[in-house]
Amino acid sequence: MKIVSLKAYEILDSRGNPTVMVKCKTENGVVGVAKVPSGASKGKNEALELRDGNSRYGGKGVLKAVRNIEDEISRTIVGKNVFDQYSIDRTLINLDGTPDKSRLGANAILGVSLAVAHAAANVLGIPLYRYIGGVSGRILPTPLMNFINGGAHADNNLDIQEFMIVPLKFDRFRDKVRCGSEVFHTLKRILKDKGLNTGLGDEGGYAPNLASHREALNLLIEAIEKAGYKPGEQVFIALDCAASSFYNEEEGVYEFEGKKLSGRELSEIYAEYIETYPIISIEDPFAEEDYESWKSFTEKFGKKIMIVGDDIYTTNPKLIRKGMENGYSNAVLIKLNQIGTLTETLEAIEMTKSFGWKPIISHRSGETEDTTIADLAVATNAGWIKTGSVARSERVAKYNRLIEIEWEMGI
Repeated sequence: MKIVSLKAYEILDSRGNPTVMVKCKTENGVVGVAKVPSGASKGKNEALELRDGNSRYGGKGVLKAVRNIEDEISRTIVGKNVFDQYSIDRTLINLDGTPDKSRLGANAILGVSLAVAHAAANVLGIPLYRYIGGVSGRILPTPLMNFINGGAHADNNLDIQEFMIVPLKFDRFRDKVRCGSEVFHTLKRILKDKGLNTGLGDEGGYAPNLASHREALNLLIEAIEKAGYKPGEQVFIALDCAASSFYNEEEGVYEFEGKKLSGRELSEIYAEYIETYPIISIEDPFAEEDYESWKSFTEKFGKKIMIVGDDIYTTNPKLIRKGMENGYSNAVLIKLNQIGTLTETLEAIEMTKSFGWKPIISHRSGETEDTTIADLAVATNAGWIKTGSVARSERVAKYNRLIEIEWEMGI
């Protein structure tokens, strides 16, 4: 089944910034659509978005990426078999010719890669998770729900970027979502009663100014209990520290809660959190090049919790292998737009699982209503997904898609 056209559009993401939408049309008239997300806190080794850099949208326009899709990429991809995903992705990588996809733009390349996959699934009349995963894709993921936002995701005084609840001990995905919703609304009432801000951050979590990070953790525990659930038995806590964002490279210290800390001192604070709260996952506890701290922390806590690498790996199989060889973590955050094609992402997931590590499929802070990552989590049996709070439609769309998949499976 041949591809007959690629169309691209400049649309808006959930932060009101431009991003790319791509439509891939096949010879029988079937269309696949993909909308590309954009991150706020980014690793140094991420594939690079192409932005226009002129006066439009404060320089963030994506018309260059749109033109690249409709001109150079289209001339190369049109006429190819829509089912040959690997060949198409390799063609896109080679056509760009740079190690970070900066010439054509990772946003352009990913949009085409995903639109092709959606078109192929639609031609066959099957869901995307079934097209990618075949009969083996069957596990609904456990969500890590971001209920208190800080760092680069909110205009408040919290250094840690995400405080998440993890509704783990439930049989069905829809029951996990129900738990999350009930805790989320309970947390809002608690914040209002305390006179704290209930405005939302980029990923749909609340963004109050708090006295400390411990206060944020205490608020989550209180909300879980008042919603009628048991912390540490049914519902757990996860953190995304995004430590690169509060690391002072010149001084080699972490600026955390008004203090300058070494990696060892920061590790001791995390150890206190783990001892006090039902934490099962900590993402990016250290800066992406503070390898000594990563290794030491994983040696100490890797058998107790998930230690998740995001900025340190950027969904790059080569960097994941380096992390495995050096024992930097035991889990990897997977983001499609960090690497730029579907097949490279699948390679990163496969490599992660081959080490016995956990892959966590993730959204970005600048999202769209595209639900590809929900299908990807099921297709690969990843077991975990991060897609934000249970508020804001660009986050809820992923949860709703997973609920739909669960019903389709007859669970």
